[in-house]
Amino acid sequence: MTMTPEQATWFQGTFQRLVQNIDKALQGKPEVVSLVLAAMLAEGHVLLEDAPGTGKTSLARALAATVQGTSSRIQFTPDLLPSDVTGVTIYDQQAHKFEFHKGPIFASIVLADEINRASPKTQSALLEVMEESRVTVDGVTHEAGRPFLVIATQNPVEQAGTYKLPEAQLDRFLIKTSIGYPDLDVTESILAGASQRNSSAGLSPVITTGAVADMADLATTVHVESAVLRFAAELAEATRTDSAIKLGVSVRGAIAMIRIAKVWAASHGRHYVLPDDIKALARPVWQHRLMLDAEAEFAGTTAETVIARVLETVAAPQARASA
Repeated sequence: MTMTPEQATWFQGTFQRLVQNIDKALQGKPEVVSLVLAAMLAEGHVLLEDAPGTGKTSLARALAATVQGTSSRIQFTPDLLPSDVTGVTIYDQQAHKFEFHKGPIFASIVLADEINRASPKTQSALLEVMEESRVTVDGVTHEAGRPFLVIATQNPVEQAGTYKLPEAQLDRFLIKTSIGYPDLDVTESILAGASQRNSSAGLSPVITTGAVADMADLATTVHVESAVLRFAAELAEATRTDSAIKLGVSVRGAIAMIRIAKVWAASHGRHYVLPDDIKALARPVWQHRLMLDAEAEFAGTTAETVIARVLETVAAPQARASA
């Protein structure tokens, strides 16, 4: 079954209403909101590398309120234990049985703040839930539910006492992006409403969590031409053979691209993916998956430079418009 043009039009309209509602709390950042929302509908997770105070918590709360879901925030510290994230089984003396007390990971939208401050063991506990969408404690499996989105943050300024995420774990995030500071006019508007501490408190839900799951399922039916699949594969391979790269885009990274490209196409009212969708998403989907050669990095080469070079080198196909 392939998405119909009518379904694509409905998807686009619903997607735009979601973005507009979230933008009431996180003003002036529709592009970032669209990317994060697309990642959620592709059932992936987001890594934000941003300075403190740019609205990461507001984004998570607004997103949860918009989809009528729950949100939680985990402040990662060096002494945080895996059970502090996933939950723990406790013996109930009155009932004479063990009961599982769910951790903060059991929410629709989870903000994992400064994930690189926790120990690798705790990081792994979080990333396991992200990959499997479930937690197994004492042999019992607990589903995370749908939607389930982890927004993990890294502070690019303060690096003392942090544990760098290994490349294999970075590869688990569907996209990496940043919110950044708002422009002057938006900042003035934010300051005018500074008396309201929680900007998402007044947001009304646009759809239910069940409808979000239906949108995610519908997005998987978007058509992708074989030529577009080949284009994505050639781009991924080109990153592996680039002289500045030590580790290129993995097969998981190429799969992630197709997953989110389907959502991105539907959010623009199309039931098919274009090569331009791949180009538009290359930086947020692949920048964190590239490991630069030490000499190239010292010379000033960045992951963004390599992606731009690859996009110029690999010829895009003239894909047909529809299935």
